[in-house]
Amino acid sequence: MTLRFTKGHGTENDFVLVPDLSAELELTSEQAALLANRHAGIGGDGVIRIVPTAAAAEESVRALAGEAEWFMDYRNADGSLAQMCGNGTRVLATWLRREGLVGDEFALATRAGLKRIRFEGDHVVTHMGTWRFVDEATAHADGFDALVHVQEAEAVTEPYSALSLDLGNPHTVVALPETVSLNGLRLLTPPVVNPTPPEGSNVEFVRVLGPGHISMRVHERGVGETRSCGTGVCAAAIGMAFWSGDVDAPGRVRVEVPGGTLQVRLLPGREVELAGPAELVADGTTTLV
Repeated sequence: MTLRFTKGHGTENDFVLVPDLSAELELTSEQAALLANRHAGIGGDGVIRIVPTAAAAEESVRALAGEAEWFMDYRNADGSLAQMCGNGTRVLATWLRREGLVGDEFALATRAGLKRIRFEGDHVVTHMGTWRFVDEATAHADGFDALVHVQEAEAVTEPYSALSLDLGNPHTVVALPETVSLNGLRLLTPPVVNPTPPEGSNVEFVRVLGPGHISMRVHERGVGETRSCGTGVCAAAIGMAFWSGDVDAPGRVRVEVPGGTLQVRLLPGREVELAGPAELVADGTTTLV
């Protein structure tokens, strides 16, 4: 099978985009994993199949067709289905506008619901929707609700206290102690989160650089460490606002990731927006078995 694709990235969080505008492609998890394979395939942190919302497999997604023409059928690099990807929404939006399929503002369907997107100069802004605590009572009572084990250099550290958040997909945010080097963490294997999230978790490690300014590394479930993670950046900003006592106050946070810089806007009602660049770097065809 000959397949058309586009390669793109948002702050070096990269994706293989597969247009399926007539909804004729049945992309298997094995095929998606092959496309994302950096040695045997195109290579990427995930695969995005672009399909009309009305043709989505899930009834809950098809119900969004009246508000969003296009559906982001997202898979992690291992081929597993995922709810959505924040950086991926910007890359997909850039492709849709290049192809003349959307204007400067539109709604995109995802497994995590509608995401409203607009273009502001060189940036794409995604309204990520509402977020929630996984265990708000414990978080407020203890200042954390989870523990995370990870390797630092060659040694396994004592567990770090962490905050569990749901942004349509699961996140666990760690505020690193001042004595721990962010760059020294070994994220080659998944961090161990306790209690174990039922669907796994993305894990963010955060260092405060100044007022409204943080840096972050992330290990994504089903992928490994990535250069950036859109929902993870939002979770990191929310976590820092929680620990500073301003989680429900509107504000902006600049987040440095290995792949670049993103802006998070914390909005009333526990809503959040993500703003940043997106690039389309190559178009081509490949053959899938």
